[in-house]
Amino acid sequence: MDFELKGKFAMVTGGSRGIGRAISLMLADHGANVVICGRTQESLDQTVADIKAKGVNAWGFQTDVSKVGQITKFVSDAADAAGQIDILVNNAVTSTSAPFDQLTDDEFRYHVDVKLMAYIRIARLVLPYLQAQGGGRMVNIGGMTARIVAPLRMTNGVTNAGVANFTKQFSSYAAQHHVTVNCIHPGYTATERVTQIFEREAKETELSVEDIIAKRTGDIPLGRLIEPEDIARAALFFCSPLAQMITGQCIAVDGGSGEAVIY
Repeated sequence: MDFELKGKFAMVTGGSRGIGRAISLMLADHGANVVICGRTQESLDQTVADIKAKGVNAWGFQTDVSKVGQITKFVSDAADAAGQIDILVNNAVTSTSAPFDQLTDDEFRYHVDVKLMAYIRIARLVLPYLQAQGGGRMVNIGGMTARIVAPLRMTNGVTNAGVANFTKQFSSYAAQHHVTVNCIHPGYTATERVTQIFEREAKETELSVEDIIAKRTGDIPLGRLIEPEDIARAALFFCSPLAQMITGQCIAVDGGSGEAVIY
């Protein structure tokens, strides 16, 4: 299937690992050139090389998205390198796995800066580039803690709920510029970050990591953890013409584990 991404230029924050890497590679598979940012140069270089191996252009910029100046520089450098921006995927993430009584103000503030405020700031900077192209796509990645209670991930819940609300609010404004804005809520996804969450949960409950994984898998009706590529396929859909009249929506890719009825 032709998703009409050949020659497009996509930006993916947190694009060198996990879900961001999978999205970057998926967009490249369908002909998009990709600019990524991340905190570790080694993983950036590897992912850029893997993207280029697919026959498209790629660039990687080491960036701490909790810092306003580095966000501004990343967007400017990305636009200069690519020449245009057609797609933005906000995916950068951090996580503090701890119960409420161990979370400090600084930890809440840092998570808000890395996730919610970074998404807002980058969207604000990228919108004029999408507008110059006559429209474009934005996809925000905000975990299932936007919808569920997770005792060891309260900072995630607060920020992901904000991402979901920002998606809906901003989509109404961006529509006048022919830009769609949607959100994906990943369920338990087989990434390094989720493994660390399982390890902390095992420590808190005195269960083994294997027991925790088995329990979480048992809570998923489709019977397995989500893979990063599952999230990437949803992002690909939102970036394609198939979703040209879908905006302001939050979709869970969770294998059916979410129990809330969302209207």
